[in-house]
Order: sequence, then C-alpha cells, then structure tokens
Amino acid sequence: MKALAVPFFALAALVVAGCGPSNPAVAAPAAAPAAVPGPRTIVILASDNMKYSVTQIDAHPGEALKIVLTNVGTVPKEAMAHNWVLLQAGSNAAFYATKAVQAKDTGYLPPALQAKVIASIDLVGPRESHEVEFTAPTVPGQYPYLCTFPAHYQMGMAGILTVK
Repeated sequence: MKALAVPFFALAALVVAGCGPSNPAVAAPAAAPAAVPGPRTIVILASDNMKYSVTQIDAHPGEALKIVLTNVGTVPKEAMAHNWVLLQAGSNAAFYATKAVQAKDTGYLPPALQAKVIASIDLVGPRESHEVEFTAPTVPGQYPYLCTFPAHYQMGMAGILTVK
C-alpha cells in the first residue's frame, strides 16, 4: 500500500498543476471594449390635442441628446402635423411661431430666422416618428422649443430645455 501512496500523490499533484492554463493570456477572459456612450434619448409624443408629452428637458452643458418625436394622433398630416424646433436662449418663441405660419413652403420654419434654431424635427403626420441628434448648448440657460404648425404654439405646444 505504501508503494501506491507515493505515485498517487505525485499523480494528484500533476493533475492539479495541469488544471491551470499554461498561457496566462488565455487564463483571464478578455475585457470587453468600453462602450462608447451614445446620446441620451428623449421620446416626445404629440397628439391631436396639440400638446407635447414632455415640456421640460434638463441637460448638462455639451450633453449629446437625441429627440424622437412621434405623432400618436389620427388627424391627417395636412390638418394636424407636428414638428419640434429648439431655439436659442432668449429667443421669443411667440414671435418665431407667428413668422412660422407664413413659412408653409419650408415646413413652417422661416428661413429668415434660421440663425435662431439649434435643432429641429420636420413635420410628422399620424403614426410617424422623426428624430434629431444634437449637442446641448454649453452655456447654461433656458432654451425654448415649440411646434410651429399653425396655432399649435398658441394652444400650448411648447417646452423648455434647461441647460444647467
């Protein structure tokens, strides 16, 4: 029995030693590459009641954002389309909306006021979605957004992006 004891322990030591990997690079699982963060997505629903589902957005200076506008209404696009227009801080949204009514041919985005627009989403009809990606302004403040389809701003279809 003693003759078997030594070879058994020697064999056991070899088996245990052989369980580990011989190549340390294979031993540890490879670390996954760091995910590149994408823009923060904000979904805004618009309906036939001429209101946005989100009227306040808080953002960090320079934050990457993606706005997804979805029209959940049923009225045809010719009579009830919606868009989303983000203006510079200090812009007069009521003035912009008034000028937009006269800009049907350009999707209710007045070309003369293009410098006031930070980002925008084109008109969407029922069960349509459009999106825009942009970088939030680096200057803290309140940036108004609105729907420029006729009478929608006046009915309260507006909100504020606050950069802080």
